[in-house]
Amino acid sequence: MERDHDMFAWIGKAAALTALALVTAVTPATAEAHRDCPLPVFGPGSQYHPRFEPSHFTANVTNLWFPLKPGRTLVSTGVKDGQKALDLFVTTYRTKVIAGVRTRVVEDRLYLNNVLQERTSDYYAQDRCGNVWYFGEDTAELDSRGRVVSTEGSWHTGVDGAKPGVFMQTHPQLGRKFRQEWYAGQAEDVFWSVSRHATVTVPLRTFHNTLRTVETTALEPDVLDNKYYARGIGQVAELSVKGPKESLRLVKIIP
Repeated sequence: MERDHDMFAWIGKAAALTALALVTAVTPATAEAHRDCPLPVFGPGSQYHPRFEPSHFTANVTNLWFPLKPGRTLVSTGVKDGQKALDLFVTTYRTKVIAGVRTRVVEDRLYLNNVLQERTSDYYAQDRCGNVWYFGEDTAELDSRGRVVSTEGSWHTGVDGAKPGVFMQTHPQLGRKFRQEWYAGQAEDVFWSVSRHATVTVPLRTFHNTLRTVETTALEPDVLDNKYYARGIGQVAELSVKGPKESLRLVKIIP
């Protein structure tokens, strides 16, 4: 079992290096050079057939709304399942090839009441137009002793019918629905953008002109969340709209 005070000690040491003003993201030159990047058409899972060319992707994710800067950690706190939550979203220097695509590995750790509850490795890649795709995840739910009790929700593109989804467009189109993932009965998240000028206040500061999205899944039809993304940073807040009262708000950025 991993204890929260160890994690906070690590965060405190790294926080001395934090400089929000230095957080930048640069759109790759190739994004301007290539506009022919067809995105999947939303539809029932049985009719969902995303097409992608592995050579058109990179693990260097520089999308302004969802930049993945290796070595950076986004620290968020809030409430989940009625418990105090701490979430660490860590962009690693590691990559992983999935379905021929080299993806960036992001480690996500969720602590509830100071105990590690979930650990997830997420796999993202960016196409030549700057759109971010999601190619899979390895997730594990842990008990109070740190033992794995479930890996439900894990999936890799190309394995057992699992397919990739779009996580973030270069220029988000309001109202357009995307599947973020598709693995029948395991991973069926859907999202759409509703505003590019939302204001949200989190412990770190107040952000203006953020992208607000709506996220849901057929696996939990009574749950609806809003997520807020700030340019050059990524997700700064996740707030439940329907279903159990849950929230995560950005408190610190560790470069």
